[in-house]
Amino acid sequence: MSKKVGKSKNKRKPLMAGASEREFSEDKEFVISFKHLDRQQGQSLSDWESLGILSQAIETLRGYCGETLHSRLDNKFTIYGKFPPSDKTDFTHPKHVPEDAEWARIHVNGKVCIVGHVVRNIFNVVFLDKDHRFWISEKKHT
Repeated sequence: MSKKVGKSKNKRKPLMAGASEREFSEDKEFVISFKHLDRQQGQSLSDWESLGILSQAIETLRGYCGETLHSRLDNKFTIYGKFPPSDKTDFTHPKHVPEDAEWARIHVNGKVCIVGHVVRNIFNVVFLDKDHRFWISEKKHT
């Protein structure tokens, strides 16, 4: 007797299914995940290593760990919310990242940014953006 094969249970569900998913955990430490790192856009870890910015990026991320995500919101760490409009970014929304992701960035130095999305206390790294092309903004005071 053969088993019936039903519909796939692996349908992609929204990551941010409910309001509680969007809330920051006041008491949980900031966690970094590379699960959603996009290897097709931005630079690679080896690119950043050859440019001499990987160690600085890791030190920046290390500095965030041990604190709560909410307590780290500042001018270096910003939560944007939705993915930027196409006229404001050189990136496209990766298929492996849920459409309702809360996008954020951490500045490493100058234009160098680590871009990802947040879920509760987890910052999921998606793009390494050495030229600040994820959310293109006009230059100020130039």
